Amino acid sequence: MKKMIALLAVATALFTACETNTDKTEGGTGEGNMADTATAESKSERNKKVVMASMEAMMANNVDEAFKNVAPDAVDYNDGSMPAVKGKDSIMNMVKGWMNAFPDNKGTDLKYVADGDWVMVWGEWSGTWKNDFMGARATNKTYKMKDVDIFKLNDAGQIVEHHNVQSPNTMATQVGMAPPKK
Repeated sequence: MKKMIALLAVATALFTACETNTDKTEGGTGEGNMADTATAESKSERNKKVVMASMEAMMANNVDEAFKNVAPDAVDYNDGSMPAVKGKDSIMNMVKGWMNAFPDNKGTDLKYVADGDWVMVWGEWSGTWKNDFMGARATNKTYKMKDVDIFKLNDAGQIVEHHNVQSPNTMATQVGMAPPKK
């Protein structure tokens, strides 16, 4: 019994020492760490809300509202298959052309995940090619595809980067922009 009590006392002392050491190595008191975690969570939540509002505005075909929280020097990398589009105004012009060509563009079953500066949105997107786009004639055909949009926000809560993971070839084939792959 004495050995058990002694072992318990040693384990308690060791656990307490580790807790005290962890507080010092992680930047202070346990309370400070909780505040840091709360700050990171609130930043993630803020960023998620910014992206959610932007996506909702896009689906309402309100590009100006969608770009309300985009930094002037933002970069749209898309899926990397084309050169990046740099600057808020250039990106807005590209999106306005897209929204004109696919006015019923919408996302469904969207899932938002935020981690600090980064927000990801996964869902299914669809639309109908109703107006000419980049010199190509509209076909009135529809597309439906899965996509992940990845946004990076700065400390001010502005979107500074956009990346996406999708198959532009799938969409192009569905709407008649590209011949089906064999």
